[in-house]
Amino acid sequence: MSKYNTLWEYINKNGEPSLELSFDEIKDIAEIQIDHSILNYKKELLQFGYKVKKISLKDKMVFFQKIH
Repeated sequence: MSKYNTLWEYINKNGEPSLELSFDEIKDIAEIQIDHSILNYKKELLQFGYKVKKISLKDKMVFFQKIH
């Protein structure tokens, strides 16, 4: 189980075709501060039926999309 597992489960339960979460929202959900390691862990999200579509450092947002 990775440190992002709580976040992946939250996204999966949400069920929306796409989802945008701020870094602060991710911190509240997963109880961790988002960092560069998300780039290594994001492939885990595929098993939950989603992918990381975009990470905006400027806006401090992460965009997720359901895999069709």
